[in-house]
Amino acid sequence: MSILVNNDTRVLVQGITGQQGSFHTGQMVEYGTKVVAGTRPGGKGREVHGVPVFNTVAEAVRETGANTSIIYVPAGGAPDAIEEAVAAGLPLVVCISEGVAVNDMVRTYEIVKRSGSRLIGPNCPGLITPGEAKVGIMPGFIHARGRIGLVSRSGTLTYEVANALTQAGLGQSSAVGIGGDPVIGTSFVDVLTLFEADPETDAVVMIGEIGGTDEEVAARYVQEQMTKPVIGFIAGQSAPPGKRMGHAGAIISGGAGTAAEKMAALEAAGIRVARRPGDVAGLVKQAIG
Repeated sequence: MSILVNNDTRVLVQGITGQQGSFHTGQMVEYGTKVVAGTRPGGKGREVHGVPVFNTVAEAVRETGANTSIIYVPAGGAPDAIEEAVAAGLPLVVCISEGVAVNDMVRTYEIVKRSGSRLIGPNCPGLITPGEAKVGIMPGFIHARGRIGLVSRSGTLTYEVANALTQAGLGQSSAVGIGGDPVIGTSFVDVLTLFEADPETDAVVMIGEIGGTDEEVAARYVQEQMTKPVIGFIAGQSAPPGKRMGHAGAIISGGAGTAAEKMAALEAAGIRVARRPGDVAGLVKQAIG
């Protein structure tokens, strides 16, 4: 099994004719993902890497049976693209776009929440179930099929840790990059819940970063609800207070959201915490025996 995407996933690419949309469509097709449609207003009749282009999401869904959307559009158009996908009834929407205004996402998040669709992102690398479907921008070759779940706020660290796990012989059931913006569609707890219920996931790696309280909330969930071992890593251990680091959500404010606080919360919940990304695979092996 897997979570969220698999061999039955039929992907629609919003913004397929743009530079990023076209490039990553080719990468997803090459990986073996079933990319069945793309959209661009006025683009009907075109093809990108053999994928037919439609004018609207609703038209593409009706014609191809797409059940997942991935969005490669500029930040200013991303909220409208998310809302169009949700309005078309797509159960899973993945938004890669970065730089989306927080105020816009607050409104869009409420629309997604009321719809019953699931949004991954924005400002995320997407997700992958190795050997089945890659719905995102991650390099597929670093992933291997296995029984370790991976969820992360950081795209780059997702790749680094996934590669280290693979090199250590620890394949992944699925890997999900949830994004690091202040307002995102899917939280750590949402993904941990899915991994807890997945019979083919034995342990989970959770990669957090400074800023916000998502990791502390996740730690409480792990302590109270999870039976599977969780291994954590917090990025930004040397970040100075008040200095924005990377993602829009990665900022320490008022003494809250520090790496030390987050690591302490994870450890108090029984989560093994790596001090360096390279330590994660070893802790996973310890956890699963």
